[in-house]
Amino acid sequence: MDPCRAKPKFMMITNMTTGTLITIDSFPSDYVDPRPVQIWLPSDYNPDKKYAVLYMQDGQMLFDSTNSWNGQSWKVGETISRLLGEKKIMDVIVVGISNNGWYRNAEYFPEAILDSMPPSLRDRIVHEWLADKPLADNYLKFITGELKPYVDNHYSTYTDREHTFIMGASMGGLIASYALCRYPEIFRGGGCLSTHWPLLNPVSDESELLTRVPPYYLGYLTAHLPDPSSHLFYFDHGTEGLDTLYAPFQEAIDQVMRQKGYNEKNWISRVCPGDDHTERSWAKRLEVPLLFLLN
Repeated sequence: MDPCRAKPKFMMITNMTTGTLITIDSFPSDYVDPRPVQIWLPSDYNPDKKYAVLYMQDGQMLFDSTNSWNGQSWKVGETISRLLGEKKIMDVIVVGISNNGWYRNAEYFPEAILDSMPPSLRDRIVHEWLADKPLADNYLKFITGELKPYVDNHYSTYTDREHTFIMGASMGGLIASYALCRYPEIFRGGGCLSTHWPLLNPVSDESELLTRVPPYYLGYLTAHLPDPSSHLFYFDHGTEGLDTLYAPFQEAIDQVMRQKGYNEKNWISRVCPGDDHTERSWAKRLEVPLLFLLN
């Protein structure tokens, strides 16, 4: 399939007060199952200008709370519109990629670490948490090899690394960090909110797995973090709900970031007191990673 000539089954254009939302009902792929993709354009979108692109995970939760499962959203359009109006960020469009339900964990779990695990542990994770189908590498091939060419072909974008970003929360934060390590030539920066460092979702009740599995990704990051002189990482977590698990893992990640030469110019790690593991909390603090990545 030529991604630049992809023929979506259905496309809907919604004019919002914050911009225009283009919904592709079923974006085709040779790598993963088709899924909805939403492309948000600012209200003053002009094809004579060039725009950075922010790719975001869990697209069905980004723009419209009336269509989300829990009645919440990230309020992406509202926040970016305000920051653009205040001239605090570069011109940008947003590509929201819907998760695939049953295979969400399989697409967001950093697949490369499976090969470094003992076979018994690897097989258990693949069967019990990844629906027998690790898909993260194919998911990133879909974004980089099919979706990005389509977006760049159909909209007025900067196609280079300096203007290409990726963001997500929870397991979506994991895949955003993995994308920067896997494709450092494509993505300049990643926003990883409430990153699900335990890796297993839902979190296993077995403490032994909570101590055995995360170090494999810590080792992967240690070996594969991109050059800090050309990349940006944003991490945060709250202090309530599921986010209460994350502090010790984030501290270990932060130590690796420092060892690899990251500093306040190219890396942020924040604790957000009172925030929990919800779109409401991520919406409240969304402007922080946007200001950092899109300055």
